[in-house]
Amino acid sequence: VVGLAVARALALAGREVIVVERHRLPGQETTSRNSGVIHSGIYYPKDSLKAKLCVRGRELLYDFCQARDIAHSRCGKVIVAQEAQVPGLKALEQKGLANGVTDLAWLSAAQVRELEPEVRCAAGLWSPSTGVIDVHEYVTTLIADLEAHGGTVVYGAELRDVAVTPGGFEVTVASNGSADAFDCRNLVNSAGLAAVDLLRRIRGYPERRLRRAYFAKGNYFACHGVRPFRHLVYPMPGDAGLGVHATLDLDGSTRFGPDVQWIDEPDYDVDATRAASFYAAIREYWPGMPDGCLQPGYAGVRPKLVGEGAAAADFVIEGSETHGMAGLVNLLGIESPGLTSSLALAEEVASRL
Repeated sequence: VVGLAVARALALAGREVIVVERHRLPGQETTSRNSGVIHSGIYYPKDSLKAKLCVRGRELLYDFCQARDIAHSRCGKVIVAQEAQVPGLKALEQKGLANGVTDLAWLSAAQVRELEPEVRCAAGLWSPSTGVIDVHEYVTTLIADLEAHGGTVVYGAELRDVAVTPGGFEVTVASNGSADAFDCRNLVNSAGLAAVDLLRRIRGYPERRLRRAYFAKGNYFACHGVRPFRHLVYPMPGDAGLGVHATLDLDGSTRFGPDVQWIDEPDYDVDATRAASFYAAIREYWPGMPDGCLQPGYAGVRPKLVGEGAAAADFVIEGSETHGMAGLVNLLGIESPGLTSSLALAEEVASRL
């Protein structure tokens, strides 16, 4: 979704744009395997790219959805804290305010129960600017805009090699059993889970800047037979994710996730035995959760720049000022809130080019 947003922005600016997509359909990896949440911008360090681009991107995305009739809901969410977590929730509120999220409201336990009668906690933080979006509609609209302005998405194609030329780059792309090369003035690496690996295919990219990719899988379970909440309900965030939270589909059905499962290579199988840990985590704030209501849903993988136990990394946007290669922009570690930030990331890349 970020690559398509960038491509759309460049096409709207009058550039000739080609998107190289290795799958037969768009958005088959991280884009279609997340919570579909429009985040408000409270979780990230002040002045980080995640903070600035999430807050900016949130408003751009809501405006875009309204203008283009993309299904979405500004349903709001409540972040809940148990007794020992209340100081952490206060700190989270201050972090949000520092990032310019000015519509947050502190809730007592009684106020949380008024909002969500099934939830039990010591305190809550209400975020009315959090919402959900139909990601498929959003992706389809980005592609429509791109193509309406002369851009092209080439499906089933994989970038194999990049060589520097006097005018930019020669890019070799494999598709349908053959390889073809074409020239471009600018190259944007927005390959998500493969972005770090792709750096090794760019001849002349500084070896000292090569890095390792880390993958944190997130499993989701669908909630069947009951619809307990009217809003999104989040526990306090963990080390590598935002906790096993309740999100709503646009039809009002509920799903829970993601958890954090560190893996060596991306895979999308959901282990049904992980349901036990889901029940335990969810019952901390929904003690009345009935047995047997969780069914395996789907899984996504976060493209991480740091491994287990490390502090969360910021988005990395690499331009020529860091790697010395004119016309190349790398987008690395674009995990959550990448969907929310997509239009703001597109602005940032377009400005750098």
